[in-house]
Amino acid sequence: MAGPLFEHSPWIAQAAAALRPFQTVDEMHRALLGVVASSLREKKLALIQAHPDLAGKLAVSGNLTEQSTVEQRSARLDRLSPDQFARMSALNADYKGRFGFPFIICVRDHTQDQIFEAFEHRLTLSLEEEMETALVQIGRIAWHRLNDLIPAE
Repeated sequence: MAGPLFEHSPWIAQAAAALRPFQTVDEMHRALLGVVASSLREKKLALIQAHPDLAGKLAVSGNLTEQSTVEQRSARLDRLSPDQFARMSALNADYKGRFGFPFIICVRDHTQDQIFEAFEHRLTLSLEEEMETALVQIGRIAWHRLNDLIPAE
């Protein structure tokens, strides 16, 4: 279960395993987020950097993780018009140039239009604000993935 929850970062689930047993999915999710929150800045940055660009090279080449593929498809990021794809590519480049890591948003919580709006707004944030926002979004992504893995109680 470690791999699918946090993109290429099994260390989070491994550290949270020491806190078992969990009574609920919410409790498990809080424990996982606690591991992230208590980790060093460098580990948080590595977690952020482990994520792919939205509709980026990995998506185009079919090399996203299974979870990321499904998530990006749910927001129809695999069906962007040529103009939308060009805009997304430019935003990805601007964002990475400004922050040094990929733009992360829980696409399952947003429409295409909301994703574009968030992209443009978040380009105005400070590095620290954006790292925190990215980590919140990673938490939302993990929440959905965890609920996909563990049936409702």
